[in-house]
Amino acid sequence: MTSQTPKSKLVLPLRTRAALSVLSALTDFSRRSDGTVKRGFLKILDIKSPCKAKSVNGVSTKDVTVDKYRKLWIRVYTPTSSSGDGVLPVVIFFHGGGFTFLSADSFAYDAVCRQFCRRTPAVVVSVNYRPTPEHRFPCQYDDGEDVLKFLAGNPSVLPENADLKKCFLAGDSAGANLAHHVAIRVAKSGLRGVRLVGLVSIQPWFGGEERTDSELKYKDAPLVSISRTDWLWKAFLPEGSDRDHWAVNVSGANSEDLSGLDYPNTLVIVGGFDPLQDWQRRYCEWLKKSGKKVQLIEYPTMFHAFYIFPELPESSRLVSQVKDFITTQSLI
Repeated sequence: MTSQTPKSKLVLPLRTRAALSVLSALTDFSRRSDGTVKRGFLKILDIKSPCKAKSVNGVSTKDVTVDKYRKLWIRVYTPTSSSGDGVLPVVIFFHGGGFTFLSADSFAYDAVCRQFCRRTPAVVVSVNYRPTPEHRFPCQYDDGEDVLKFLAGNPSVLPENADLKKCFLAGDSAGANLAHHVAIRVAKSGLRGVRLVGLVSIQPWFGGEERTDSELKYKDAPLVSISRTDWLWKAFLPEGSDRDHWAVNVSGANSEDLSGLDYPNTLVIVGGFDPLQDWQRRYCEWLKKSGKKVQLIEYPTMFHAFYIFPELPESSRLVSQVKDFITTQSLI
């Protein structure tokens, strides 16, 4: 599939360009040639947002331990200013970061989840899964599935008006990859008390051995350059695996057969300056060929992870479009 990328140059505010440059440089510095990361260095730089039980801008939060031995926990966001007495959908959110960087309480993702919670409104459950390379595939998928099982067995950790029969999986980048594979697991095994009605896939992190047109065109893109994503996939995958592994190349020869599965209706967000966009469009086409419903929204002038930069108007627009998708799917 040929990428539908714009010919113009990426134009961004100085603040955003500077932040991207700094983030790219810091992630590069944190990666070692032996496949490990400077975790202590990353902890210093990863600004955290504390849990706030008291409502702040219409949202309260609490942290809940799922498995203390795995350090698996969730942050629950509850809207405190939503109108009416109706039930609220539940959005299980998986953060991005190449399975290696960031966490559920990272400042940027705490801010994003607050936006989704307040503006939808919805109860948002942000998952702090284990990072790679310390914990390789399939640890992240196990953690994601186990959080859903935990919520099914412990619904009291959510507010009383949270409706797990209107449950969504959501994520960006690696988090969207995680959401996809958790959706397949749930579709295969079923989960009493939880009904998945939608999946929000924001610039999902997929790939393969092939170098697509968009990867070659934007090989030096911020955050997801070819050299960075190659390193991250190697740190994530089992030893000896290549990028055509089914966890990476989800629509390739080793992909899952979705035809008989109750895979949720999906919203996919694509950016025109994202090197991963060809893989994301293939994902959409694969879902359609598998008989699944998918909606594709494109941001021709945006880069990978643009929506975590609140100074960009496209960030607010994305939150509104996710809200519309969740509202529509909750009525089905």
